[in-house]
Amino acid sequence: MDSRVHSKDVKHAVYQKLQERGVGIEEIARIVMEMQIAYNPLLTLAACVESVHAVLNKRELQHAILIGIELDSLAERGLLSEPIQSIVSSDEGLFGCDETLALGSVFGYGSIAVTTFGYLDKRKSGIIRKLDTKAGSHVHTFLDDLVAGIAAAASGRLAHQQRDREEGTPTSAPGADSASME
Repeated sequence: MDSRVHSKDVKHAVYQKLQERGVGIEEIARIVMEMQIAYNPLLTLAACVESVHAVLNKRELQHAILIGIELDSLAERGLLSEPIQSIVSSDEGLFGCDETLALGSVFGYGSIAVTTFGYLDKRKSGIIRKLDTKAGSHVHTFLDDLVAGIAAAASGRLAHQQRDREEGTPTSAPGADSASME
């Protein structure tokens, strides 16, 4: 019996969970724009949105998002065992598993994505800051870092595509990633 979940169902779940948690694709794209506009003054928000969609096509990132959101949701409902319940609920500063999960999802987009993630993790731009405020009853211990990871990966992808264009190297079709780091 084949119990694999179809890729389209996983992708749909990612978009649904992000929406349920109040994270819009355009909000992430605005962060991408902020990170890349200095290097590409002709960059459009539409290109940033497309890049966010492209990185959300990656299974590794999809799985990280679903796991992180699930852990945040379980913590909100008090369903994790102690001491992890308290650690995740309070987003304890020395926890680090949230950053590790998100960081692992950006490695496919090169060192620029890794350094961008570190910058966004400290700076907390846009929706990342909103998720990190710990206001209300929601727990976003993993989600704020995952959103930073999405934005960092999309930024890295655009940076690599820009370089390819400058060098006259063909890039993949819109919405698709090649095996190389775009």
